[in-house]
Amino acid sequence: MSNGIHNPDVLSCLANLSSDEVFTPPEIANAMLDLLPQELFSDPSATFLDPCCKSGVFLREIAKRLNKGLEAHIPNREDRLEHIFRNQLFGIAITELTSLLARRGVYCSKYPNGPYSVVRFDNADGNIRYKHITHSWRGGKCVFCGASQAAYGEQARQEGLESHAYEFLHTNNPNNLCPMHFDVIIGNPPYQLSDGGDTEERRRGGAIPLYHLFIQQAKKLDPRYLIMIVPSRWFSGGRGLNQFRNEMLNDKRIEQIVDYPDSSECFPGVQIEGGICYFLWTRGHDKNCLVKTIQGTKISSMIRPLLENKVETFIRYNESISILRKVQKHNEPIISKLFSSQKPFGLRTYIKGKDKKEYDSITLYANNHIGYIRKEEILQNNSWIDTYKVFISAAYGMGGKFPTFVIGKPFLGKPGTCCTETYLFIGPFRTKIEAENVISYIRTRFFRFMVLLKKNTQHAAAQVYSLVPMQDFSKAWTDEELYAKYGLTEEEIEFIENMIRPMES
Repeated sequence: MSNGIHNPDVLSCLANLSSDEVFTPPEIANAMLDLLPQELFSDPSATFLDPCCKSGVFLREIAKRLNKGLEAHIPNREDRLEHIFRNQLFGIAITELTSLLARRGVYCSKYPNGPYSVVRFDNADGNIRYKHITHSWRGGKCVFCGASQAAYGEQARQEGLESHAYEFLHTNNPNNLCPMHFDVIIGNPPYQLSDGGDTEERRRGGAIPLYHLFIQQAKKLDPRYLIMIVPSRWFSGGRGLNQFRNEMLNDKRIEQIVDYPDSSECFPGVQIEGGICYFLWTRGHDKNCLVKTIQGTKISSMIRPLLENKVETFIRYNESISILRKVQKHNEPIISKLFSSQKPFGLRTYIKGKDKKEYDSITLYANNHIGYIRKEEILQNNSWIDTYKVFISAAYGMGGKFPTFVIGKPFLGKPGTCCTETYLFIGPFRTKIEAENVISYIRTRFFRFMVLLKKNTQHAAAQVYSLVPMQDFSKAWTDEELYAKYGLTEEEIEFIENMIRPMES
């Protein structure tokens, strides 16, 4: 402004607030819109839907582009805005509050039938609807979104609390909500919903993902283009996302993916474990996907298949592809076969054992604690107790910052030891030397880089090790030996070492 007064964009301010419903910064909204064919914004018949409106930022920024692009078709500005807001822009708000916020951002009035609205509608919603609905319970769960009745039923929610029953999800046929065809569906859906479990369950990923349901519903409307911004954890993890991940990675209509391993680079001040991404789905696309990874000032771009050979998850980093292919050429067994499932001895995290060792007790490695427990209290895999093994944490947060350790430090489990589900078990091994050689392998950057290809959240269950090749554990291993074995180039080695921190013994 000419007077020098700073007048920040209110949506930019909202985007910097930490919230369960993450607001999209206008800059990111426009980056997403840049993926679309820009001639859409010069088409007076093009229609746009945001099925999960929060701030209205997408519809607002689309309106700006249409206002400019339609000048030749509709020269009069008032007529042009009338046409845009009435016939081209539509939204479904996720809450009553966000409906008011979205209308204020789009129409300049939270009540578009009032005197201050850019376009005067006959109703108080305009084309941004909100309807309060309830969950449909069956067996204590909502049949549409999986919400827990114990947590979100009428008896559990105080008057005035949001039920999180999103209208767009709570129908088998979204065409009934939107009885028209949309060229573009775009949005930033709610990401998850607590399942009402205990603190421990929530720590281990107890929240129910929701964003994939919005994507699946949007596809039912058969748009020409679909763009959504969601957590990147669907690439290789996420509770209950196996079917969704398979659908996405086998869908040749995904034309572009833009990925931020550090979510704060996309949503300032907001940390989302595993990062954030947005994608462009194009109905007529049937080729490989342009994958773009943004890490600070570094941008990596590559056109490639979403699925690599013999890999059921998405390989995140473009520079990793050549390394993975070289490793796969050796056709070696995978080390995940040595890893236990969760709760290797059947013991939950909260079990600590006794503080003092008794004559018949064994050592128990628990969460930030070493205790003692009797053999009779071990619930499963008793044969492992008196063997050599390796323990490693079942969770390790990375936060999108590099270089990283990827996983926690492994340590030797001597005969007469066990662990809670805080740790994974690796083994069993016949000798101490063999177990120590496994530890030497785990400490290499190469090993942890191969883990990184499948790990993008704090959880490090056995499946994240399924791309790591087995080695001969009659000897210890170094990175130099592994780089030479797989024929890695200087550039590939540099990439690994820029991503992975050295792990000392």
